[in-house]
Amino acid sequence: MDDLSQFRRTAQYLMPGAPPAAPDGQYDLYPGFAVGPGKIHLGFDALAGALASAPLVVLDGYPGVLWEHFRRQLDAALTRRGRRTAWCEVAQAMRPPAEIDALIAPFLGGDDPLFGTRFTGRLQDFFDAAKLRALLPDSTADVNLLYGCGAALAGWDGLPAYVDVPKNEIQFRSRAGRAVNLGGAAPLDAKAAYKRCYFVDWIAANAHKAAIAPHVALVVDEQRPGEPACMAGDDLRAALADMAHNYFRARPWFEPGPWGGQWIKANLPGLAPDVPNYAWSFELIAPENGLLLASDGRRLEVSFDWLMAAQAEAVLGDSAAAFGAEFPVRFDFLDTVAGGNLSVQVHPRRAYIRRHFGENLTQDETYYILQAEPGARAYLGFRAGVDPVAFRQALEHSAATATPLEIEPYVVAVPTHKHDLLLIPNGTIHGSGAGNLVLEISATPYIFTFKLYDWLRLDLAGQPRPLNIGRGFANLDFERQGARVAAELISQPRTLAAGEGWRVVHCPTHREHFYDVHRLEFNAAVDVATDGSCHILSLVEGRRVLLETANGLRHQFSYAETFVVPAAAGRYRLVSETGEWLKVVKCFIKPQSQWSAVITPP
Repeated sequence: MDDLSQFRRTAQYLMPGAPPAAPDGQYDLYPGFAVGPGKIHLGFDALAGALASAPLVVLDGYPGVLWEHFRRQLDAALTRRGRRTAWCEVAQAMRPPAEIDALIAPFLGGDDPLFGTRFTGRLQDFFDAAKLRALLPDSTADVNLLYGCGAALAGWDGLPAYVDVPKNEIQFRSRAGRAVNLGGAAPLDAKAAYKRCYFVDWIAANAHKAAIAPHVALVVDEQRPGEPACMAGDDLRAALADMAHNYFRARPWFEPGPWGGQWIKANLPGLAPDVPNYAWSFELIAPENGLLLASDGRRLEVSFDWLMAAQAEAVLGDSAAAFGAEFPVRFDFLDTVAGGNLSVQVHPRRAYIRRHFGENLTQDETYYILQAEPGARAYLGFRAGVDPVAFRQALEHSAATATPLEIEPYVVAVPTHKHDLLLIPNGTIHGSGAGNLVLEISATPYIFTFKLYDWLRLDLAGQPRPLNIGRGFANLDFERQGARVAAELISQPRTLAAGEGWRVVHCPTHREHFYDVHRLEFNAAVDVATDGSCHILSLVEGRRVLLETANGLRHQFSYAETFVVPAAAGRYRLVSETGEWLKVVKCFIKPQSQWSAVITPP
C-alpha cells in the first residue's frame, strides 16, 4: 500500500508537502495562503506528537481517506512514543450495505450513467444508533482512537480531529479501485463512484463536516498517505478568517479530455507531460477545489467548504442569505487550442434542474476568450428558421447510424477573438470550437451538460460518450436564433469609467445571469470597492499583477491565475509594477433586485 501506483491512477503529480516556489511571474500550481511560521507539520511522527497525550481521540474525516493505511501508520508512530493504543472503527456501527443501498437508491438515477438527485438525508442515516452507542473506549489503553467518516456521531468526549482529502485525489483513488464509497461494501467502477460521490456522499459528508468544524482541534491533510500534513484547528479557523477579509486562490487541478488542446500543456510549467492534452483546468469550482495553507514552505490543503462553512457571510456579503454556504460562481479553462470541438450541448433550465436534480442553481455560463487561433469559432444559438423536428431527427439518425452530422445548417458558428465574451444562459445551444482557450465563467453547478452531438467521438478510454438528446430537447430555447444571437448572446463592451492610466470596461452579461463582468485595464494602479459582493478575478492580459488589500496584505498573481477578493475585504488595489498595460476580468454578483426571483435559497 505504500507504492503510490497502488492507490491512485493518474498522470498528475501528487502535491509535495513542501513544493518549490513558482518562479516570479509563472503560474503557481500550489498557491499557498501564508499562515505564519510553525503552523503546519508533516509526517506521522508529528501527528502522533499532537495526539499522544490525549486519552481519547476522535478521528473523523472524509469518505475517500485510506483509513486502514492511515491507522497502521499512526499506530506505529504512537507506539514509537511508548503509547499503548486501542482503535475503534466507526464503520462497525454502519447499517448493512443492503440497507444503505436502499437508502440512497432514490438519489442515484437508476441506470442513468451520469445523473442522480441531490441527497436529502444526513450522515446519521447511514448508521445504526444503537451500534453507535455501543462503541466504547478500552480502559486499559493509553490512547483510544475512534476513527472513520462519522466518528463524531458516536459522542465520545475526546480530542476532535478531522482527516480531509482533496476531491481530485478521491477520484484518482477511485480509478485505482482504492476508494470505497460511504457505507459501500467494495469499490465501485470509477464513473459510478463519482456519481455516488456527487449526489450522495459529498452532500452528507459536507453537512456533517460543517456541523463539527467549529470544534475540530486538529486538521489533517491525508492526500500523501505516507506524509500527512496537520495543523491546529484554531490556526485553520484564524487563517480562514484572514482569507475571508483579504483574498484567496483555490488550488487548481487539470484533466485531459477527448477534445483537449495543447495551450495549458505548453504554457503552464510543472504539469505532468505524459498526457495527450489538458482539456480542463479547474480554477475555481467550489465543490471540488481545495485551499492551500502555507507555513515554512509546507502546504496543507483543506476542501473549499471549510471556508464557506465558517465565513460565508464575509465571503459573499449581500448575497450570503440567497446562496448560503454555496459559493455561486465558478471559473475554469476549456482548452481546444490544437485540439477539437467541444460537444454541441445545452444546460438545463432552472425549473428542470430543481425538479430533476435537486440543485439550487443551474449552469448559466459565459465564455471569455483568452486565446483564439486564426479562424477559431464557437457554436452559439440557432440559425434563423431552424426546424426543431428536423434537427432532432438529424441528431437521432446520426447517433443511431454513427453518421457524421453537418451542424452548421442548424447552429450558428460565431468567429472568436481574444477578449470576446459569449453569453450562454440556460437553454442555449452552444459549444466551443477548436482553437480556443476559454475562461468559462458560470454559476457553480458543473456536471449538468446535455450533449446533443459529439462528433462521433470516443472518450480517452475508447468508449462512446453518452448523449442526452431527450433531456436536451426538454431544455432547448429555440427562440434564441437568427438576429437574436448577435443581439443577446454576444456581449458588447463599453467603458464605464476612466482616468489617467486606467479604465473600467463593462462586458454586460445576459439578463438571466445573476453575475456581471467588468474588465479592469490599467498601466499603473486601479482602486476597487467590493460594494457588498465577492469579486472573482483573473489576469487575462499581462505577465503579473500585484494585489494590495485594505488590510495590508500584498500578493502577486500571474497570467491566467484566478483569485477572489471577498466582500468583507471592502476595498483593494491592483497594481502594474512594470508599467505594462494589464487586463483583469472581474466577475461579481449583480444587485439582488435583478436576480433574486430566479434563485431558490438553499
